[in-house]
Amino acid sequence: MPHFRLPAISHGVVSFIWGLVFGLYIWLGGLAVGVSGATAFVFGAVSGFLIFLYVMVYGTDVPRRHPRRRADRVR
Repeated sequence: MPHFRLPAISHGVVSFIWGLVFGLYIWLGGLAVGVSGATAFVFGAVSGFLIFLYVMVYGTDVPRRHPRRRADRVR
């Protein structure tokens, strides 16, 4: 039975997507509660950048080490 895996996406791309989505969320949320457009944009852009940096630094999983298979073992 074949084992399908997700395509490999660079960690930088994933971090950018997190920052972009949450930055947009904060920007639109600021507009929804009555913050002026420029202020909401600045808060969204700065927070999106900080989220990008946070995910870049702390968002990686430590890869698991697979035990080596012995050559004399038969499946």
